[in-house]
Amino acid sequence: MFNPSQADVRRFFCAVYAKRTSGEPMQAIETLASLWIDEHPEYHADLADVDSALATMTQEQEGKSNGFLHLSMHLSISEQCSIDQPRGIRQATELLTRRLDGLHDAHHAVMECLGQMIWESQRSGRPPDGQAYVACVQRRATED
Repeated sequence: MFNPSQADVRRFFCAVYAKRTSGEPMQAIETLASLWIDEHPEYHADLADVDSALATMTQEQEGKSNGFLHLSMHLSISEQCSIDQPRGIRQATELLTRRLDGLHDAHHAVMECLGQMIWESQRSGRPPDGQAYVACVQRRATED
């Protein structure tokens, strides 16, 4: 199992941004990451300077979201949907995408469920509950 460090994640996204802006060829996962980077121009300045990105890893920036975490969640959800793991996440995300009329907004709603699953797992000391995660996304897809 691949378990990148926080620094690895930041280097990855900064490298993808550099390749994207220079027009260099990318691997499939980099292309997918670059599509999410394109959706978030508010993070481009952070992605443009890998040294700064690494230097600010431990600093909390009040009022500013963690772009690296946010992009990682987009990438994770994309990968989960591509292999339908946990089972049912692809269909639930597709339903939510139709309801919200867009994949980007759907991902943001799915992120809330993903974050809740991770928080519950950490709080309880149990493994993440994929079924509860999918159920959360399904509920959001059918809300009125």
